[in-house]
Amino acid sequence: MELKEIAVVSGKPGLFKIVKPAVNGVILEAMDGSSARFIAGSSTKVSVLAEISVYTQNGDNIPLEEVFRTIFTKYGKNVQVGSKSTDKELRDFFKDLIPEHDNQRVYTSDIKKIAVWYSLLIEKGFEE
Repeated sequence: MELKEIAVVSGKPGLFKIVKPAVNGVILEAMDGSSARFIAGSSTKVSVLAEISVYTQNGDNIPLEEVFRTIFTKYGKNVQVGSKSTDKELRDFFKDLIPEHDNQRVYTSDIKKIAVWYSLLIEKGFEE
């Protein structure tokens, strides 16, 4: 499985595996272990992880896949931050990870999502 096969849905927590296209949208399956499936229609905002990137100060956005590789290189399977981390811990983590990120356009909630997504992907066997 690759990042182009995994999506996030606006307003729904967690990650979703893209199963296949449907007549009126796309069929998604929750990756939280529940195996719940639903159809995300055209009015639902679905973002594929392979298309997400992080803003930088110089304007060259860094693809999320590259961010995940950097996390894996620096921290391996154990990320020190997560959903319960403070804003300062999350900011310090990301500043160490990607010093050139745009501090004003990358919100703390974005950093928290990246850390949670990374942990979930590692749990599901993503290691490359």
